[in-house]
Amino acid sequence: MGTENPGRPSFPMRPSSTPFASAPPTVRPFSSSGPAAGPESSNFRPIPPGAPQTMAPFSAAGPSPPARFIDPSVPSPPITSVPPSGAPYQRFPTPPFPSSAQTPPNRAPPVGQPPFQPPTSQVSVPPPSFRPQTQVPPVAMGSPPQNANFPPSRMNVPQPPSDSLLSGPRPNFQPPFPGYPSKQPVVSQAPSSFPAHQGSFMPPPAPPSAFPSHQGSYGPPPVATNLGYQSRDQMQHPVSARPIGGVQSLTEDFSSLSVASMPGSMEPGLDYRALPRPLDGDVVPSSFLEMYPMNCDPRYLRLTTSAIPNSQSLVSRWHLPLGAVVCPLAEAPEGEEVPVINFASTGIIRCRRCRTYVNPYVTFTDAGRKWRCNICSLLNDVPGEYFANLDATGRRIDLDQRPELVKGSVEFVAPTEYMVRPPMPPLYFFLIDVSISAVRSGMIEVVAQTIRSCLDELPGFPRTQIGFITFDSTIHFYNMKSSLTQPQMMVVSDLDDIFVPLPDDLLVNLSESRNVVETFLDSLPSMFQDNVNVESAFGPALKAAFMVMSQLGGKLLIFQNSLPSLGVGRLKLRGDDLRAYGTDKEHILRLPEDPFYKQMAADLTKYQIGVNIYAFSDKYTDIASLGTLAKYTGGQVYYYPSFQSGIHGEKLRHELARDLTRETAWEAVMRIRCGKGIRFTSYHGNFMLRSTDLLALPAVDCDKAYAMQLSLEETLLTTQTVYFQVALLYTASCGERRIRVHTAAAPVVTDLGEMYRLADTGAIVSLFCRLAIEKTLTSKLEDARNSLQLRIVKALREYRNLHAVQHRLGARMIYPESLKFLCLYGLALSKSVPLKGGYADAQLDERCASGFTMMALPVKKLLKLLYPSLIRIDEYLLKPSGQADGFKNIMKRLPLVAESLDSRGLYIYDDGFHFVIWFGRMLSPDIAKNLLGPEFAAELSRVTLTEHDNEMSRRLMKILKNLRESDPSYYQLPCLTRQAKLMIYSSS
Repeated sequence: MGTENPGRPSFPMRPSSTPFASAPPTVRPFSSSGPAAGPESSNFRPIPPGAPQTMAPFSAAGPSPPARFIDPSVPSPPITSVPPSGAPYQRFPTPPFPSSAQTPPNRAPPVGQPPFQPPTSQVSVPPPSFRPQTQVPPVAMGSPPQNANFPPSRMNVPQPPSDSLLSGPRPNFQPPFPGYPSKQPVVSQAPSSFPAHQGSFMPPPAPPSAFPSHQGSYGPPPVATNLGYQSRDQMQHPVSARPIGGVQSLTEDFSSLSVASMPGSMEPGLDYRALPRPLDGDVVPSSFLEMYPMNCDPRYLRLTTSAIPNSQSLVSRWHLPLGAVVCPLAEAPEGEEVPVINFASTGIIRCRRCRTYVNPYVTFTDAGRKWRCNICSLLNDVPGEYFANLDATGRRIDLDQRPELVKGSVEFVAPTEYMVRPPMPPLYFFLIDVSISAVRSGMIEVVAQTIRSCLDELPGFPRTQIGFITFDSTIHFYNMKSSLTQPQMMVVSDLDDIFVPLPDDLLVNLSESRNVVETFLDSLPSMFQDNVNVESAFGPALKAAFMVMSQLGGKLLIFQNSLPSLGVGRLKLRGDDLRAYGTDKEHILRLPEDPFYKQMAADLTKYQIGVNIYAFSDKYTDIASLGTLAKYTGGQVYYYPSFQSGIHGEKLRHELARDLTRETAWEAVMRIRCGKGIRFTSYHGNFMLRSTDLLALPAVDCDKAYAMQLSLEETLLTTQTVYFQVALLYTASCGERRIRVHTAAAPVVTDLGEMYRLADTGAIVSLFCRLAIEKTLTSKLEDARNSLQLRIVKALREYRNLHAVQHRLGARMIYPESLKFLCLYGLALSKSVPLKGGYADAQLDERCASGFTMMALPVKKLLKLLYPSLIRIDEYLLKPSGQADGFKNIMKRLPLVAESLDSRGLYIYDDGFHFVIWFGRMLSPDIAKNLLGPEFAAELSRVTLTEHDNEMSRRLMKILKNLRESDPSYYQLPCLTRQAKLMIYSSS
């Protein structure tokens, strides 16, 4: 490499071949000190050791890597490697490894480059790392080389299959870690390790016997196939490993890891079909569940690694996020329910010091009269009503009657001391834009019909409260007192001094005023059908809704169709400024323009009001500002660009109905406790942080997840196990105050390999996603992508340093089995709507709306969005009726590569938010005719996907229905497309 490393041999490079003879000096990736292979490889001469070194430490003629890629805090263990097996390199002769008493013959330096002379210490005695290691058997990596004996090498770089790939001038090497390709081709850019259509790297398995003994029973790290270019010194000659603790450049190790030998080409030695892909979706690590069977289900709490590092030094080497993802109200597994426990007069059993709730990991002593807290180790007295004797093993004899002592997830009924005020009834308040754009789009009619259809299913009957405000350039209140036969409209036009007329009659009990509410919803679409008002007094209307709801709290659903233009909170048409992209002002576009919205969000949260935003517009509506209301009140943003009821109506109906009818926790606060020596330092998601560790959640449901990062407070942890406990205090729709508690345990480890083995890709990607989206609010998009990619590169480099010596894995990328999809998800995240590209790649409103949505997604839904499902259905549709009952058989997911698409097939692509139904160019016309009707040959823009009177059409609609029911969080709107055609939105 040219980097000074006493004690290892180093060899100059051979003269370049003819294509390179006249080329100007350019950097050859990672070939600074190694010999080249080829017909002249045996005719080289060493340069006198006394000659000065003229080569850069990083490469032959290129600049040294910038400081930001140097990670001095991370030691670099010795790395040895062998080239990949197989025939591509058989024609290169392999000279024997030189002993300490001999040196290789001299040869001329490469043409166009100054001679390189290694220090004397580098050619005298080979380091001990090259002595035979009989205790570690070689790892099988496919077929062995037939006539080559490759000694170890210290570099992790790709290899070309033949000289034909090196026939042209090489591009100049650029060390910086880019987010996107630069103007000139760069061989060694890190993003090349995340190819768009290839994802990760598929390993042939290595024998477990070669794995280090201290890492337990798990197998050796997988080994990937050959990757791109190979430095010449790895083809034949050995180079010593860098000493442990030496500073090593990230670019030096990983920037040239590419699955393509040249841009636009695929190396023949790489079978991309063998690369691992998450075709089974989100898979929770099972080994952790077996270690701690009393932990809560992972759908409630997932750690990024289930092995907690015991020291700060270990944390510094773990370059991935260290933290957790919590979904406190996740839907319970089928057939299971979270047990509800009422201690009644006993009171809830908690530690008197750290306030931990009693759980399966507390221990009882003193014949059952005391219990020890698993979080802070304090001995607590057992109340007399809760006392039970212990058996010979120290376990309580009534365990089978105490779910809180055997189950990781329970709910306690909270006594009155857990209430600031009596539990409030569920309240749904609707703030509806009735300007001309809302009327023309059909939004008002769809919303009114959906609310009316859901009245019987609103949670909390018969306590549920309901209210409405509509607005354009004025604000319209509605008196729905039960004694009226129809609602009374009251119009307030003074936007500067908002007041609430008849405040006691604007919120009504749904069961008492049901007839008046239904009458209002039936007449609402016609009430404004002739409205031509284009203005939007959204800010004053929001303040009015806050004044009405502030006594009870509840859920505020906002339906906004145009940019706020009047009164407080009015917004400018700032739009998407092309000139801002790539500058320090870029992120300002993604921040709220007016501080009014963040202040309103703080006030709403204080009074237990959660906000959900439904945004409809074909023009800019500043989702960055409006979405702030949902972000800080625990809500979410639904975005329907260019909404038309005939096309998007069904999607709005489904998502609004789910929002109204799903079980909701009201007036909630959440805290997560952890053992001594560690603490959570940052929280990420849609909420308001009330104190350093208390999350305020006015309304929370099963579709919301929250992420948090963990840090060590002490230099060294002395405990063997760390415990985590999530506590959500909330009001149930039935009026009970409850505490949902999730408890989990994790081992403390001293080995970085254990942290990798117990890593959870889903949790890591979920936390990465939130961190990257938050970074776009303070930095450029490119900076956010680079930050994500750099951390993945650091993590893979660290893992490679752990295992390359033992497994002789030179020129191969390795990764732990637990993180085999990490590169793929990292690439997908970089290409997701909130992070991808720049000005031309996504509308600003779409980018912001997607960011708000992804910040709240649970792990499973996020991973499906990043790597969608692709299934083929034409074969299923053609089966006879008697054989078409195997619906599960067609659900086999296909890799997301072009080769998965057959021009004779019909496919469904499902990311959880949309369906893309892909018609192959050579698909049977009979199938298209049955599914699309008489317009099967027309442009899909003129075709509406509906159910036709034939078996094939009914099967397709049944498939779509089953896919939607498998994850009802969002409604997937079908997009019909023909091969080589643009996607066309359609309804279903």
